[in-house]
Amino acid sequence: MRVAVIDLGTNTFHLLIAETAEEQPEILYKTNVPVKLGEGRINDNTIIPAAFKRGIDCLKDFSKTIVNYQVDLVRATATSAVRSAENGKDFVNAVKEQAGIKIEIISGDEEAELIYQGVKLSGAIQQPSLIMDIGGGSVEFILCDSEKLIWKKSYNIGAARLMQKFFNSDPLSDTDKQHILFHIQQQLTDLFAICEKYKPQMLIGSAGAFETFAELVSGKHHQNIAVEQLKTYLFNYDDYIDISLKLINSTHQQRVEMPGIIPLRVDMIVIAALITNYVLGRAKINRLMLSSYDLKMGILASMM
Repeated sequence: MRVAVIDLGTNTFHLLIAETAEEQPEILYKTNVPVKLGEGRINDNTIIPAAFKRGIDCLKDFSKTIVNYQVDLVRATATSAVRSAENGKDFVNAVKEQAGIKIEIISGDEEAELIYQGVKLSGAIQQPSLIMDIGGGSVEFILCDSEKLIWKKSYNIGAARLMQKFFNSDPLSDTDKQHILFHIQQQLTDLFAICEKYKPQMLIGSAGAFETFAELVSGKHHQNIAVEQLKTYLFNYDDYIDISLKLINSTHQQRVEMPGIIPLRVDMIVIAALITNYVLGRAKINRLMLSSYDLKMGILASMM
């Protein structure tokens, strides 16, 4: 059977088309578009008109590709930006009418479950681990071991939300950093309580910002790795810390000039580095791995 997975993220819309006849799915087509659905007013729970239009146009294009590939089954899921927006249902209805795609708005809990299924498929979970998925609207945390999911939760502390609320300086000032860290600390109390109990040994970053971290770390050592072709990537911890501090203290222009950072992530990567470092420190974890398998692969696994 030929299936299509559409993941409508706060920053990026993804389309993945796969053949599922065999035990392992064969990826036939994969693309992503920086729609920036959460641009401007995500904290006001509104999709602004320009972002609304970009989303519709992107999904019209996805619809044509799906027809060209003669797909049998489509599953389109929307996450934080759509589920929290007051005009989110209007967006879903407009997409159905104009692009012929039926969107399912999933809860934060469902999102975390699907991320877990995707990461599990990559083979990254070999020990007690904390999975972290940094989106534009929300961040999902999943505590698990090699056999089972133990605990999961979605928090509305995504990079686009924090950026719009706190990112007022270039480079990021100590005051802005403190406001961000204080906000994260207030939100994540229960996460650290559960980490204290289960003591995860590995932080597994699900795609997105962690792919950028991997690009930057591998580039530092002139390693010619194609991150998008890897299932997993184990970081040298000191290299990651070095790169993350460089990002946090850099100017916008310095990040623009860093090979390995896509335009969409030039500013959000600072927020991602701050959150990641805070979680590593508070949860007392000093091992970090990328899983390039994320929500999309979890949805694909659920369709097989």
